[in-house]
Amino acid sequence: MQKILIVEDEKAISGVLHSILSDELTNYEFVIAEDGLEGYKQVEKEDFALVISDIKMPKLSGTELLKQSLALKPETTFIMISGHADIDSAVSCLRDGAYDFISKPIDINRLITSVKNALVKETLKKENKNLQTENKTLKKKVNKKYQMIGQSAGLQKIQDMIEKVAVSDARVLITGPNGAGKELVAHAIHNQSERARGPMIEVNCAAIPSELIESELFGHVKGSFTGAIKDKQGKFEQATGGTIFLDEIGDMSLIAQAKVLRALQESKVSPVGSDKEIKVDVRVLAATNKNMQKEIEEGKFREDLYHRLSVIEIYVPPLDERKEDIKLLVDHFSAMISEEHGTALKKFDDKAIEALKALSWTGNIRELRNVVERLIILGGATVSEEDVASFVRK
Repeated sequence: MQKILIVEDEKAISGVLHSILSDELTNYEFVIAEDGLEGYKQVEKEDFALVISDIKMPKLSGTELLKQSLALKPETTFIMISGHADIDSAVSCLRDGAYDFISKPIDINRLITSVKNALVKETLKKENKNLQTENKTLKKKVNKKYQMIGQSAGLQKIQDMIEKVAVSDARVLITGPNGAGKELVAHAIHNQSERARGPMIEVNCAAIPSELIESELFGHVKGSFTGAIKDKQGKFEQATGGTIFLDEIGDMSLIAQAKVLRALQESKVSPVGSDKEIKVDVRVLAATNKNMQKEIEEGKFREDLYHRLSVIEIYVPPLDERKEDIKLLVDHFSAMISEEHGTALKKFDDKAIEALKALSWTGNIRELRNVVERLIILGGATVSEEDVASFVRK
C-alpha cells in the first residue's frame, strides 16, 4: 500500500488532515511526523506517494524539508501549507519544486482536489518511468539480437562501411547468401543513423504473394479488391521518419518493382484503389541473395530500380569465408541460448570449436546458431569434440 506523509507540528491540524484524507483515500496509508526533522527522517527511510507539509515548524522548516527531500529523492511530490501565507512564500515553494501551496485556514475541498490531482500526477509519472525502463530493456534486447559478432577482416570491412553510410540517407543494397546476416547489417545501419528514433519496418518480399505485395507496400482503400474490408496503411507510410527494409527484393514481381521505382523517384505512394498520393519520408534498405546482374539479363529485375537501390552495395560473405569468427559466434549464441532457456552457461572446449571450424556451413550463421542450441541441449556439461561428432551431421 502506498503511503502519504503529513508533516505538521500542531496535532489538532494533523489529526483533522488525517481524518479527512483517510476517508477520501482509502487505498493509502498515512504517516504523521510532528516536525520537519522527523519528516525528513521518514523521507530518508521510505518512499511516499505524497508529502503534505506545514512551513513554520521547529527543528527544520517546511521549506528546508522540501529542499533537502527533493535533493535526496527528486521524484517526491510535495504540497505545502502555511498559516503565514504570502505570494513570495508560495512562489518560493513552487520554484523549489512543490506541486502546490495552500494557505491556512485550509479550504478542505481545495485540499482534497489538490491531493487527488497530485496523486494522479504521481501515478502517471511512475507509469511513464516504468514504460521508459521497459523501453530501454526492450531496446537492449533488440540491440543484442541484432548484434554483429566477429573480428574477421570481412566483418571489419562491413562494419567500417556501415559506420560511413549510416550517417547519410543513401540507399543500400545488401547482398550475400541466406543466413549470412544481411538483416543484421540493415538493423546496424538503421540503429546508427539519424533515423534510429523512427520505425524500422521490414518487408519479406519473398513471403508475400505477388498479388498482395502492392497492398502490403502501399496500402489499399476499402473495396479496392475482394477482401479489402477496410482501409489499410502500407509499409512505406508506416516507415515515414524511419527506415523500410525490403528483404529478398530479387523476388519482387515486375509490376511491384515499377511501383517501388516510382515511390523512390517521387517519395510518394498511392494506395491500391485510390488516386490519392501520400508523401513519404523513408530511407530504403534492400537485401537479396540473388545475382542481380543475372536477374537483370534474364529480364526478371528492372535495371533502373537496381541502380536506384544500389547507391551503396554491401556484400555479406558466407560463414565459410570467415571461420575465424566461429569461436566468438559460439560464445555469443551459447550465452543467448542459455539465457533464453534459463539454464547455466555451457562452455565449448577448444577441440569442439576446431571441429565446428572444420565443417562446411552452407546455412551460414543461422545454421551455426541452430547447431549451438542442439549441442547445448544434447551435449555434456562442457561441449566436446565427441559431442560435435555425435550430434552434428554433415
